[in-house]
Amino acid sequence: MQNNAYRYQFGFLDEDAKKEIRRALLKAVAIPGYQVPYASREMPIARGFGTGGLQITLSLIGVDDTLKVIDQGSDDSVNAINIREFISKTSPGIKLTKHTEEATLIQSRHRIPEIPLKQGQILVLQVPYPDPLVVVEASEEKRKTMHGEGDYSRLWVKLYEDMVKFSEITISHRYPTRINGFYTIDPSPIPRFDVPKLHQSECLNLFGAGREKKIYAVPPYTKAEPLSFKDIPFRVEDFTDEKGQRRACARCGSITSFLDELLNSQGEKVYQCSDSDYCDRNLL
Repeated sequence: MQNNAYRYQFGFLDEDAKKEIRRALLKAVAIPGYQVPYASREMPIARGFGTGGLQITLSLIGVDDTLKVIDQGSDDSVNAINIREFISKTSPGIKLTKHTEEATLIQSRHRIPEIPLKQGQILVLQVPYPDPLVVVEASEEKRKTMHGEGDYSRLWVKLYEDMVKFSEITISHRYPTRINGFYTIDPSPIPRFDVPKLHQSECLNLFGAGREKKIYAVPPYTKAEPLSFKDIPFRVEDFTDEKGQRRACARCGSITSFLDELLNSQGEKVYQCSDSDYCDRNLL
């Protein structure tokens, strides 16, 4: 039904587009890690600024949902504010929140919230490049064959070469992760710190790449294992200082969260929680 107040269909997308995306999502959930192609629609934001995640959110959201939108962990960045306002204007009746626990639907760019997500919540991650094999194989046709055969040998070689050259795996984000023992995904540009949160997660994790026209998923209670060698285990970012002590958030004092490096008014380096809601909760 047409919405006269905003002259848009509820959720902006037409019903045929929503149905196609929902069918793609069902297939993605049924085959964890598999990249499902879909006809990505033109959106009122540029491709590369979250069109894939936005289309998933608009296809799933209903009047009973509570939406949270974050960008790099922050609820108040330009990208998060603009997407939140667009969704609220084209989906009248939905509730908006900045609190992770209250949200039924969370759209995120490059972070998974610090507060553990629960069953019944859906996390939608924006993805610029969905295929981890693109760094070793340019041909999409060949990459499809490699995924189908579970052939990630060239990706393993890339990791090994990294070790030989730098004595460690230097991938800081988009860390290749094997899902349910078969398909390997690009978990979006989340930091390595967030990759373990996908493993046996209680929430449904959905990934949308609008520019590349791909959707994939990590369903609840699914194995998600970052690629690593037996003698060189996967490790997350190290926030220890020169004295070997774990740095704390300069605002709330947390020593367990992912930290951003900032400059204060005196030009000195300080560290603060990337997740603004988590930081605010610690101050209560």
